[in-house]
Amino acid sequence: MRKLLLLSIVLITGVVFVGRLFYLQIYDTSFQSLSEDNAINVVYNYPQRGYIFDRNGELLVSNQPSYDVMVIPRNVKSLDTLEFCELLKITTEEFKSKLKKARVYSPRLPSVVIPQLTKSEYASLSEKLFKYKGFYIQKRSLRDYQVDHSANVLGYISEVNEAILQKNSYYQMGEIIGTGGVEKQYEKVLRGVKGVKYIQKDRFNRDIGSYKNGRFDTLPVRGNDILLTIDKVLQEYGEALMQNKRGGIVALEPATGEILALIAAPNYDPGLLVGRQRSKNFTKLYYDTIAKPLFDRVLSGEYPPGSPFKALTALIGLQEGVIDIDEKISCNGAYHYGGKKPLKCHHHRSPLSMIGGIANSCNSYFATVYRRTIDHYPTPQEGIDNWKRHLNSFGLGQYLGYDLPSGRPGKIPGSETYNAMYQYPKYKWYTPATISNAIGQGEVLMTPMQMVNFISVIANRGWYYKPHILKNVIGADTIPKQYTTKIITTIDPVHFEPVIEGLFDVYNYGTASHLKVKGIEICGKTGTSENYTKINGKRTQLTDHSVFVAFAPRNNPKIAVAVFVENGYWGSRWAGRIATLIIEKYINGEITRTDLETYILDGSLEEEYAKPYSGEPFLINQ
Repeated sequence: MRKLLLLSIVLITGVVFVGRLFYLQIYDTSFQSLSEDNAINVVYNYPQRGYIFDRNGELLVSNQPSYDVMVIPRNVKSLDTLEFCELLKITTEEFKSKLKKARVYSPRLPSVVIPQLTKSEYASLSEKLFKYKGFYIQKRSLRDYQVDHSANVLGYISEVNEAILQKNSYYQMGEIIGTGGVEKQYEKVLRGVKGVKYIQKDRFNRDIGSYKNGRFDTLPVRGNDILLTIDKVLQEYGEALMQNKRGGIVALEPATGEILALIAAPNYDPGLLVGRQRSKNFTKLYYDTIAKPLFDRVLSGEYPPGSPFKALTALIGLQEGVIDIDEKISCNGAYHYGGKKPLKCHHHRSPLSMIGGIANSCNSYFATVYRRTIDHYPTPQEGIDNWKRHLNSFGLGQYLGYDLPSGRPGKIPGSETYNAMYQYPKYKWYTPATISNAIGQGEVLMTPMQMVNFISVIANRGWYYKPHILKNVIGADTIPKQYTTKIITTIDPVHFEPVIEGLFDVYNYGTASHLKVKGIEICGKTGTSENYTKINGKRTQLTDHSVFVAFAPRNNPKIAVAVFVENGYWGSRWAGRIATLIIEKYINGEITRTDLETYILDGSLEEEYAKPYSGEPFLINQ
C-alpha cells in the first residue's frame, strides 16, 4: 500500500511538471517574448488625438503632423557628434545629456532626443539620418489650436515625466499626455489607443521583417472627438472684455449646469505651448509671478465674495424664520456692534424691508438678519454650524465636483474655525465676532465658479446640477451621471421669489440701475470685496475688488454669470458692466449698450497693478 502511495505521488508530480512545461512552451509566450526581446524592435504607431469642438460644433482644437528624433542607446555607434549636433541644432552638451538620460531610462527602449520637428526640419534631417545608427524619426501629431484663447479651459499636451511613468505603465519615455484643462481631464477619451508593430532583427541587428508575419501587430485607434459646453463666440468676447485686467468671468446655463464661458485673466495663446519653443514659452509664463497667466483665477482664486453673499444671508434668514419679507430694519449709515468699529453702509432711505435691503445693499439690514440667524440657537457654535450647513447645500466651502482638474474649495467657517481662533473654551466668542460673514467678508472665501453656482441655484429657485464642461463624447453621446443628478438645497423654494425680486430691483432702481438693457430682465447683485495682503509683516488694505453676479431672464433663465475683477474698486464699475455685456451678447447676439462696451474695451487696470507697495510688487490676496 505504501509503495502504491509513493508511486502515485511520483506519477502525479510528473504529470503536473509535464503539463506545466507543455503550457509554457506551447501556449504561454511571455517567457518567449522575454528571450527574444533582444531580437525584436518594438515600434509604436501613435494615433491622432480626438478633436475638440464648442457647443455649436465649432472646431477649437485639431492636429498637425510632428516628427520626433528617437534613439535606442544600445544601437548607437561611434559618430561625429559635432556634425550631428549641428544637424539637430543643439549643443554637444545638450546632446550628451539627452543620450545619458536615455541610457538611464533604458538602453533597449526608444527615447526622444529632439521632439516636435517641423516639416522643413524633418525634410532636411531625414536625408542624412541613415548615417547615424541607433537614431530614427517617429511621426506623431501635435495639437493645432484654431483659437488664440481659452488656454485655461483647453490645457495643453506635454511629455510624460518620471512620476507619470512610475504610476502609469501605458506611457513610455518621450510620449505625450494631456496637461491641464480638458486635455488632462479627458486624456483617456482623447488619446486613443496606440498601435504596436514588432520588427524581427537578425544577429547583425538588421531588420528582417515583421515578427511572426505581424501576428501580434495592432493598428492605432484614433481618439474620440468631444463636444464642449463652451460657446466659442461668448468665450472670445469675454477674453476681449478682460484684456488689461486680472480676474475672471464664468457663465453657466442654470437649467443644465453647462459652462458657457470660463475666462481667467490674464491668459495666453495655447499655441505658445506647441512645438520646440514650448519649453522656453512655458518657462516665461511660469516665472511671471506678478500676472500669473498659468493661475486659473476662476477655479483656484479664493476671494471674499462681498455683497452678492447678502442674497444667501436673506435666504437662510427666511428659512430659519428669523425675518419675514415685510419687516423693516432701520439703518443710520452703519451697524454698531460690540464696541467695535462700525460696519459702515451706503446712503439710502431707511428703514428697509428685505427687497429694498437687497436692492440698496444695506449692511445694517443683513448684519441684523445674520445675527438673529446665529443667535436663534442656544450657542453661537450651534448657530454657525447650522448656517454653514445651509451654505454647504449650495456647493460652497467644498469642491463643486466640476470636470476640470484644477480648483480650490473656498471656505465657509464653522465653529471649529472660531474655536481655534479664540482658543475656546479658554476664551469665549459670540456672534458679533463673526458679523462680517453677513456681507460676504470675514472668513468667507469663494472662487468665482462657486459664486456663479450659487446665483444659478437662486435662478433655479433652489436646485442645481454640478457645473461641467463636457457636453458629450461624439459617437457616445453620454455624460457622467454626476452631471445629470439634481442637487436640492436646504432652502424651501417659496423663499426664493422675494430674494429674486430684490435682485431684479438692483437693476430697476438699486446699485446697478445704470446697467439696464432694454428688453432683458436681469437680476443681479453688485459687490465690493475688501482686499488685504501682508506687506513687511503688516496686514495692509489694498484697492478693493469689483464683484458682480447676475442671471437673465428673470423667469426661465438662460444664463448666470459671475465676474471678479481684482482691484476693480467697486462692483458696478468693472464687474457689473462686464456681466451685463456678457448677458446681452449671449441672449441677443449683439450689443446695444455700446457705451458699456467702449468703457470696458478701452479700459485698463494695468496702472493699478503696477502701483508699488512699500517698494514691493503687488501681491495677489489669495
